[in-house]
Amino acid sequence: MRRRKPEKIIRWRIVAAIAIPIFEFFGRYRMRGLDNIPKRGALVISPNHVTNFDPLTTAYLVWRGGRVPRFLAKASLFKIPGFGWLLRFTGQIPVERTGGGPDPLAAATRLIADELAVIVYPEGTLTRDPDEWPMRGKSGAVRLALEHNIPLIPVAHWGAQQILPRYGGRLRFFPRKNVEMLVGAPLDLTPWAGRTDAQAMTEATTALMNEIARLVGVLRGETPPVERWDPLAHGQTEWGKITPPTR
Repeated sequence: MRRRKPEKIIRWRIVAAIAIPIFEFFGRYRMRGLDNIPKRGALVISPNHVTNFDPLTTAYLVWRGGRVPRFLAKASLFKIPGFGWLLRFTGQIPVERTGGGPDPLAAATRLIADELAVIVYPEGTLTRDPDEWPMRGKSGAVRLALEHNIPLIPVAHWGAQQILPRYGGRLRFFPRKNVEMLVGAPLDLTPWAGRTDAQAMTEATTALMNEIARLVGVLRGETPPVERWDPLAHGQTEWGKITPPTR
C-alpha cells in the first residue's frame, strides 16, 4: 500500500504563515460548510468566478478546510516575475487559453493520482452574466470527477468583488469588506456514472452550475435565474474580451 504524502509540506506552511495574516487584515471572511470538504483523498472543488481576487479567497477557504489549494491557472500568470515563481513553487497548473501546450486535465490527473485537491473554475473565466450570477459552465470539472470517481464539491462566494471589481481597477481594501463563502455537499453524479459522452457532460455540467448558482443565491439572499447566462448566445466568444456593461 502506497504511503500517503502529507499535503501541508513546509513550503506551503511558509507561504500560508506570510500570506494569511495579510489576507485577513483586509477582509472579514465568513465560511460555512467546511465539513463538506473531505479531509483525505482526491477531489475537485468548483467555485463561481466573479473577480480576479477569487483565487485568493478560494485558496484561503480550502486551506481552512484542511486541504492544500491547487489551481488550473492561466499560463500567462506564470510569466509574471515573482508571481510566476510562486505559482510554480506551490505546484499550480498552467493552462494555455489558445489550446496549445500540455493538456491541463492531464496535469490535474497527476494531482488526483496523488490524492490531492484540484480547484477548477467551471466557467473558465469571469462570469459575464450582467448581474454576476454563475454563467454556463465547461465540462472539465465534471469530467475529472466522473473519470476518476471522486467527489465534486460546489462552492459559492460573494463579496470579493468589493475588494477587486469584476472588470479590474484598483484594490479596495479599506474599509474592510465582508466576504461570504459557502461549501456545498458533494454533487450527486450517480445519473452520469460511467459515462463520458457529450450529453452526459452537458447534463452534469448544467447540474453543477445550477447548484453553484443556488449556493450563490443563499449568500445573496436572492433567487438565481432559472437558466445560466450563455456568452455564445449573446455574441461573445469563449475567451473574448469582456466589455463592462453600461450602467
